[in-house]
Amino acid sequence: MYFSVYALDRAGAGEIRAANRDAHRARLKDHDHPVRVVIAGPLLAEDGTTMIGSLLVFEAADKAAVEAFLADDPYEINGLFERTEIRPFAWGIGAPGS
Repeated sequence: MYFSVYALDRAGAGEIRAANRDAHRARLKDHDHPVRVVIAGPLLAEDGTTMIGSLLVFEAADKAAVEAFLADDPYEINGLFERTEIRPFAWGIGAPGS
């Protein structure tokens, strides 16, 4: 199954994002966990440069696996996000392997 994650940063949390970005990205690239990161990138403000959140797509056995993975992420541990939504995701155009 696939799951999308839409996470918005807390207001004024740019320093938290900056301080933890390298560790967050390294963890997403690590293949030693039960989920597979398919897409990952920052959400941007209208200026096109300021990071205000994250959008990810995971392949995982279930939502609980995604929740467990996110719980150990440096961004989550350090309180970056104001709101996080995890939803099942169905590929339309651009599916991996198509």
